[in-house]
Amino acid sequence: MSQVVATSEAIVRASAERVSAALADYEAVRPRILPVQFSEYRVDSGGQGAGTTVHWKFAATSKRVRDQLIDVTEPAAGTLVETDRNSSMVTTWTVAEADAGVSTVRVRTTWSGAGGIGGFFERTFAPKGLARVYADLLTRLDAELAAG
Repeated sequence: MSQVVATSEAIVRASAERVSAALADYEAVRPRILPVQFSEYRVDSGGQGAGTTVHWKFAATSKRVRDQLIDVTEPAAGTLVETDRNSSMVTTWTVAEADAGVSTVRVRTTWSGAGGIGGFFERTFAPKGLARVYADLLTRLDAELAAG
């Protein structure tokens, strides 16, 4: 098995503080900005940043649906880490001030990939697909923050 890595980065038209708060708001903001690949969303505990446990199903493809139970930590200011209890998947969100009222948001997801030919296709195609999902989520985040 090898590690698979998917990344996406975008400029969001809001301060790093507002962006970080929005990403950490699993009760109100996250459900509004999640793309269609996420379903059965629920907050099991917490709801604001570190200490939150949230559940969703993620449909990477119509045949590949992951049931994810996510524990949220905040190891540093501007960093949010989502660790899936049901797999090796870890997603790290990093927010940095880019300019006055503008932030750079980077999302990086890693997991232990399959071996063999299946692993080859996973390493080749999964990161690109996941990057597209995150690009959509970041576009939705930008629109959410611009609206309010």
